[in-house]
Amino acid sequence: MLSVIRVHLPSEIPIVGCELTPYVLVRRPDKSAATDDVPESAPLDGYFLRYRWYRVHSDKKVTICSVHPTQQATLQCVFCSKRRSLVSKSYHCSPKCFVDAWQHHKTLHEAENGNEEDELVRFNSTGSGVLSGTLSGSMSNLSLASNGPTPFYPSSISQKSGGETLVEVGSCKTYTPTADDIGYVLKFECAVANAESKQVVGHPSTILTSRVIPAPSPSPRKLIPVNGADVMGHLDQDGRIQSAGSFTVLSYNILSDTSASSDLYSYCPPGLFLDRYYRVDVVCLQEVQSDHFHEIFAPELDKHGYQALYKRKTNEVLSGSTSAIDGCATFFRRDRFSHVKKYDVEFNKAAQSLTEAIIPPTQKRTALNRLVKDNIALIVVLEAKFGNQPVDSSGKRQLICVANTHVNVQQELKDVKLWQVHTLLKGLEKIAASADIPMLVCGDFNTLPGSAPHTLLVMGKVDPLHPDLLVDPLGILRPQTKLTHQLPLVTFLFFPSVHHRTGLGLEQHRRRMDLNTNEPLFTNCTRDFIGTHDYIFYTADTLMVESLLDLLDEDGLRKDTALPSPEWSSNHIALLAEFRCMPRTRR
Repeated sequence: MLSVIRVHLPSEIPIVGCELTPYVLVRRPDKSAATDDVPESAPLDGYFLRYRWYRVHSDKKVTICSVHPTQQATLQCVFCSKRRSLVSKSYHCSPKCFVDAWQHHKTLHEAENGNEEDELVRFNSTGSGVLSGTLSGSMSNLSLASNGPTPFYPSSISQKSGGETLVEVGSCKTYTPTADDIGYVLKFECAVANAESKQVVGHPSTILTSRVIPAPSPSPRKLIPVNGADVMGHLDQDGRIQSAGSFTVLSYNILSDTSASSDLYSYCPPGLFLDRYYRVDVVCLQEVQSDHFHEIFAPELDKHGYQALYKRKTNEVLSGSTSAIDGCATFFRRDRFSHVKKYDVEFNKAAQSLTEAIIPPTQKRTALNRLVKDNIALIVVLEAKFGNQPVDSSGKRQLICVANTHVNVQQELKDVKLWQVHTLLKGLEKIAASADIPMLVCGDFNTLPGSAPHTLLVMGKVDPLHPDLLVDPLGILRPQTKLTHQLPLVTFLFFPSVHHRTGLGLEQHRRRMDLNTNEPLFTNCTRDFIGTHDYIFYTADTLMVESLLDLLDEDGLRKDTALPSPEWSSNHIALLAEFRCMPRTRR
């Protein structure tokens, strides 16, 4: 007979607007295990799987903070509470939380044409104190009320047990939390039912989520034109700034579950990811867990018109379930590109070849222990469609090569980082030699601007006196004259037009750059580190930057937390730029 072995959810934290798709493992009548659905319309030996979703209402009513979802709300923005579309954003855990959030929060009011200066904030029974009236706009006059936030309760009640009430909210396998679910625990129930009687057989398998939280609402980022008119435009899904023949590329380390502690966001759900980054043409993600890729990202982005390619890290070093090993995922829009070729780069294999070639037999074990770190790169060659018109005026196919990598994180292994980057570049040179093709190299390189790997990428060589070269216990960097490449790579911020053009957007952008290195002040921000580790490099002789996503400053993040946070689901910041292929020139 059909039976349920186990159920689990890919994410412990349900988010409004992000579909929940449980993993259900069943034992079929032939004793085989499978994850295939058995719906009522197609029963198996007279049985099918019945699903139910419940919202768990406790006698203890809890409303959570919209900024810090692990905290209980103590005050509410009354303006937002009067508009159903903003209710989920109205709760805050403390006056400081509300004050710190104000610069971003007031944009919600502006979007709703709200200029009222009547009652704006009210405290619940646990709130105390008065906000200082020093903020700009409608915050200049505050009126406090004693009535606290009132959660929304649906009228239909399905079950009651002790101090809890279960309200049925869904009867399909999947469920998308709504604003009404915020602050509540959800219960998923999977049971085997008889196809004739419709009655449940045996005990249902159930699982509880944590409390539903609002979708993160990070400070808005804008696409800044680099060439053409100095007009900032919002990167909008329905009206994105993109001219014919250009394409957008995003690189983002999304932070895997295995790299995040349980009280922080584990990863960026695909639905939320798409909403935030607005139909990017090519998406390069790092730290995508294997199970998340196959169960969530690939099928979900497929619905939105993306083809997915993936390379999991090797697992000589990593232990535990292979499904939890992360890797690099590259997605591209099928209406903009077609897949030509995929190359998998395993640095472990390169390490084996290197040790066989130059390391004495007595030192091979030591060498492999240092070099084998499971890092990989995924290289994809795409053909541009761009409205079925070739970009190249000669009519030749327009190919584009996109590399996506995640370099070793251990800061003491400077030689290994440089060796991995050099190995990747040598592979890209071989591709460049076989075809005159624009190249993009995206990823988390775990190395600062000015380091030897960064210098090699943008300068094509490394000064023999560079301090990073002092770390070379295996002699793998010698002779140092071999540390070169011929690809004309620059970073997507490294171009003169940013420095010579004017305009509010570019002025703000410059203030968020390190003008000594022409890189962002930071792309990674934790309690222990703030700096730049993420880059998009491109071949300057074949690609031109049209526009780029403005950079964040520290004020664009919540001042009371490091990343990841309720607003930013990774400890990294996404980079995005719009490129145009330039006409080919003879080299």
